[in-house]
Amino acid sequence: MGYDTATKTDPESVVPEEFGGMWFLKDELETDHLGFSILELEPGGKGKAHDETESGQEEIYHVVAGTVDIELGDGDETVTLEEDDLVRLDPEERRQIFNRGDERAKLVLVGAPR
Repeated sequence: MGYDTATKTDPESVVPEEFGGMWFLKDELETDHLGFSILELEPGGKGKAHDETESGQEEIYHVVAGTVDIELGDGDETVTLEEDDLVRLDPEERRQIFNRGDERAKLVLVGAPR
């Protein structure tokens, strides 16, 4: 078969429901190198601070709904993304996503090794 399908909720969320949800879909879509995730954050919610130095994976974040702040480095720089905005991040860039808005934010996260 030349394609695979998945639904967001096929895997268990790795984020508690009260904070939103995060679904890693790489396994469901049977990709070899491409990571694909959906992140939803309630107002006041935040993602995990991390970088992808070990994996060598660059990432692209696409905001589908809401507004998020992405703190970079040690929090010395913040990129604000609104609906339909995107950002690409180098593997070494430390990042953390925050929803400081009043509505649930929804993002599509895509990553692959450089």
